Amino acid sequence: MAVVHVLDNYYLAITFLITVGYQLSFFAIAFSLKFDKLTDFAGGTNFVVLAVVTLAFSGHDNARQIVVSLFIMVWGLRLSGFLLFRILKTGKDDRFDDKRDKFFPFLGFWVFQMVWVWTVSLPVTVLNSPNVTQYNQPAFGTGRDIAGVVLYAIGIIIESVSDVQKYLFKANVKDKTAVCDRGFFAWSRHPNYFGEIIIQFVSPAADGYVDGQAFKALYATILGPFFLTILLMFVSGLPLSERPGAKKRYEKRQNWEQYSEYLHRTSILIPFPPQIYTKLPTIVKRTIFLEFPIYVFDPAKHSDQSNGQRSAEEGRRIQSGSTTSHGQSEDQDQNTQN
Repeated sequence: MAVVHVLDNYYLAITFLITVGYQLSFFAIAFSLKFDKLTDFAGGTNFVVLAVVTLAFSGHDNARQIVVSLFIMVWGLRLSGFLLFRILKTGKDDRFDDKRDKFFPFLGFWVFQMVWVWTVSLPVTVLNSPNVTQYNQPAFGTGRDIAGVVLYAIGIIIESVSDVQKYLFKANVKDKTAVCDRGFFAWSRHPNYFGEIIIQFVSPAADGYVDGQAFKALYATILGPFFLTILLMFVSGLPLSERPGAKKRYEKRQNWEQYSEYLHRTSILIPFPPQIYTKLPTIVKRTIFLEFPIYVFDPAKHSDQSNGQRSAEEGRRIQSGSTTSHGQSEDQDQNTQN
């Protein structure tokens, strides 16, 4: 097959335009019909579309490009299929309750999804581009290839199995506030995030046979995995689930004692035996295991109930002090009169 050259030889422009058009199409449906069940489906399948298009445009049957592209296709289809199934079961997406009827706030989410898809797809996009495929490749099976396959296998198993474990737990447990500490969740509080991060580092790990500008471009695509990692760790993943989730359990008394013990013995992201993790010093948990202070919930500092109790106690102390002072003033007046 002949190589297709479109706009630029790294396929950056064409994939960007495809992503914008794809997401805007789904946005038009979602906003017009006030229907947000296809939001995550649009994100996941967009990865598949970009992988298929760039692989087809590359005009090559190199095993390396095919394997990496298939990896992303399988991941995208599994993720979008699972999220679509879950939203159809739950009925609505609470993330959009304050945006669904507002054009620009709702559009803002879709623009962000465009950036997410295009950036995270960069490793596959550039790998399939003419500036990379023009180089002669070693036979598939190098150390980098094996490392990529192993990473992907670990990541896809952890992510997909943990998603199913969490769903089945919530579907079958009678107490909806119970703590899911089974399967992968016994070793990590967010094993699905850990698996997803590993998967996205597959493409950079599988490369290494090009040189010149293409070499620089190929390794610059590690921006994609790092972008995803930053999102999950500092923007939309852990920050929205860790401290807010603990705060909700504490204030509403939703198995807080059990959950507090779970937090103490279970790694936040990297799977690790809980019997060992619970004995580790705090400095090790904060550094090696990435449990940064921004995730930690301290009832004395972060609970509205605790703040309210402190305010009430301060108010009572002030009132008590005022009463005492008033009483002392009256005593002094009486003594003066006497």
